[in-house]
Amino acid sequence: MQVMGEEAAERRKWKRSCNFVFSTELMTVGKNSGNQPGRALPLAFLTAPAQAAEQFFYAFLHLADTFLGIAFLGIGLWAWNEKGVLSNISSITDLGGFDPVWLFLVVGGVMFILGFAGCIGALRENTFLLKFFSVFLGIIFFLELTAGVLAFVFKDWIKDQLYFFINNNIRAYRDDIDLQNLIDFTQEYWQCCGAFGADDWNLNIYFNCTDSNASRERCGVPFSCCTKDPAEDVINTQCGYDARQKPEVDQQIVIYTKGCVPQFEKWLQDNLTIVAGIFIGIALLQIFGICLAQNLVSDIEAVRASW
Repeated sequence: MQVMGEEAAERRKWKRSCNFVFSTELMTVGKNSGNQPGRALPLAFLTAPAQAAEQFFYAFLHLADTFLGIAFLGIGLWAWNEKGVLSNISSITDLGGFDPVWLFLVVGGVMFILGFAGCIGALRENTFLLKFFSVFLGIIFFLELTAGVLAFVFKDWIKDQLYFFINNNIRAYRDDIDLQNLIDFTQEYWQCCGAFGADDWNLNIYFNCTDSNASRERCGVPFSCCTKDPAEDVINTQCGYDARQKPEVDQQIVIYTKGCVPQFEKWLQDNLTIVAGIFIGIALLQIFGICLAQNLVSDIEAVRASW
């Protein structure tokens, strides 16, 4: 019995020694690692399970943003490759109107930068990347807020700029297939034609009514301006030919005579609650992302300070 008691005491003494050595090694690694995220112990091993779950949730969330950003960039580059832009970079500035591909490239680029900084910053516990994410997202939030206030205060100026933007793209309607599809979609969705009316299509060299215009589309409008017959399954792409040569009363039967700017204003008023809800939701998500990043930075710095 005395021998067994001595063996049990030795085992307890050996266990306490192992625990002391392991704890000392953890503290030594933590102190020697400094602020280098690559050598620091993972926050998941040094904090509560809830904080570790927050870290990995944050990383997974921004990993999805990173892949989504890559997808948008891929679509944009593929579209440019199909149009031959990548083989002739100088053609980027040749288009007189707006190239919708820029939307994919800009949105994809921003999502990739934010997603990469948030994901790697969380996994590697890199406070610089997490702070960069917070500042970058904060700048975007500030710009969105500023744009919203300016749009509300300078309504007439915004309307004039929108009119100029649409008419500028009407001139370049046939120059780019993506721009053409965007204009057609807009006119079909809002049941409109031109910026303030069908006569705006007189700005396009193919649709103007000048005597020197030999195009078959002279004094016409694109098919997207035509009123739709529910009984017709096939789109008549020639329905807008000579439409503007008819009296105004007859035009209203064949084509939409309201402009896209007034129709957009009407749509905005009818859907103001939904639009406001979407913008508020986006703003709350951005604020949540900033707060989550700052909370993670605080946790990492608190753990490092305790080493």
